[in-house]
Amino acid sequence: MKLKSYLALTTLATTSSIVVVVTTAIFYLLQNAHINGIEERGLELARVLAHDPVVIQAVEAKNQQQPFELQTYIEDIRSKTDASFIVVTDQQAMRLTHPDVEKIGLHFNGDDIYPSLLQGVDHTSVASGTLGKAIRNFSPIINNGKVIGAVNIGYMYDRSINVLLEQFGKVGGLIVLVYLLGVTITGAFVFKMKRTFLDYEPEVIVHKFREHEMILNSIRDAIIAVDNNMLITTVNQSASKMLSMGIFGCNDYIQQPLSTYSASISHLVLSSKGKFHQGDFNIGKHSYRADIYPIKSAKGIKGHVIVFFANLDQSELEREVIYLKNYAELLRSKTHEYSNKLNVLSGMLQIGKHDEAVDFIQQETDNYQSIIRSIVTSVNDSAIAGLLMAKFNKASDLGVKFTIDADTSLSSYQKTSSEKFVTILGNLIDNALLAAWQNRLQATPEIQLYLSDRSQHIIMEIQDTGVGVPAELSDSILEFGISSKSDEQQNGVGLYLVNQLVDYFHGSLDWERTEDNTTLFSIYLDKDATQLL
Repeated sequence: MKLKSYLALTTLATTSSIVVVVTTAIFYLLQNAHINGIEERGLELARVLAHDPVVIQAVEAKNQQQPFELQTYIEDIRSKTDASFIVVTDQQAMRLTHPDVEKIGLHFNGDDIYPSLLQGVDHTSVASGTLGKAIRNFSPIINNGKVIGAVNIGYMYDRSINVLLEQFGKVGGLIVLVYLLGVTITGAFVFKMKRTFLDYEPEVIVHKFREHEMILNSIRDAIIAVDNNMLITTVNQSASKMLSMGIFGCNDYIQQPLSTYSASISHLVLSSKGKFHQGDFNIGKHSYRADIYPIKSAKGIKGHVIVFFANLDQSELEREVIYLKNYAELLRSKTHEYSNKLNVLSGMLQIGKHDEAVDFIQQETDNYQSIIRSIVTSVNDSAIAGLLMAKFNKASDLGVKFTIDADTSLSSYQKTSSEKFVTILGNLIDNALLAAWQNRLQATPEIQLYLSDRSQHIIMEIQDTGVGVPAELSDSILEFGISSKSDEQQNGVGLYLVNQLVDYFHGSLDWERTEDNTTLFSIYLDKDATQLL
């Protein structure tokens, strides 16, 4: 069954069910209200007649076997009301009046009169008498504190139902009109849905959406779509990697302001003024070229699509190749260094210098064992522990002393939180290592790390012996593309990502220059915003 048919049938079935339930409820309420109204009117008229002196005198005369005349008086009153009959009885339930004069003098038909004759109370009942089924209202006739008879006001049940059905017919017409209106609206909704979805079924729409997503992510150029409010509506994986180095997923950007991630792209879109536009901008120290396409519809501009890619000239490409070549040479030199150590160890073992070999291994591993012991005993999160070990090795290669505070303590966290902690610590430690190494001629290169989550906050403190943040960059160091580094590699992203993740955890990031001429970065994260194991 197609979706539009399913929705149409479901809507009609639901509407019909609601109409049936509402109609039944209205009929029930109308019936109760009508019968209650009859009972109240009947009892009120019965009480009035029960206190009428003419009625009281006639009943007293009947009880004393004296002549009386009451039929004409009562029938005259009945003709002026909507009552079907008015019957007055004496103390023995013998009729004094009746619409059928032949029934006068006979015993009242039914036992429902006795509560009024014997107990002196008003009451109502539905019972069948000589005229048929009726709603009968009784009130006792009391004289000198003694019950001397009763007044019965009756309304024929069939007549009451006919009146009720007549009223319900008017209400039913309105209900039918509302039902037809609901059917019309349903038809219009199905027609509108058919035009909106181009007669596609949900399965086809989902398939096309996934197909569109796969095609979008397969494009190497970065693509971002924004609405008229400059909020991101679509982003592919290439754009995600360029803006955040892949730390944030594509879904993290949705409904976020474009200016949060790149003010320069946002300015380019605003300057396009609803027309195709091209422009250049920078991310870090790399130049990019953007093509901006307006999204047009019959109602006007709905947003923009931004396609951007690296705008590299020949010299920049050459620098990239040289950088990669130098990095490869560095890896080969490190491989050669460790190969020499292995050769030395192998030679010692071959000539039988076992004790010297053990001393050589012990010398190489003492520092590692110390840092490993510190990490294992204080950091329970395996991803962060692995990061710290890797950074310790990097510090050793650079000749920078890496110290972990003895009071460090960190629990284990779920993968989503742990990965973000790794990004924060990795960027801060890398910055600290580089700063300490660059200032090695003025101070012994060293960094210190302190981690703690004992309180309601997760605390991360990284201290280095570098020269600190330049004064001219202190107010903008956390912005995208701003960096104190002077080399040609892409930078200005690390602290930007750290700040984004700190905001994600509802935390704060501060830095200061200490009395020991060191730079201290302090981060406080809200533990409630993390996912603790």
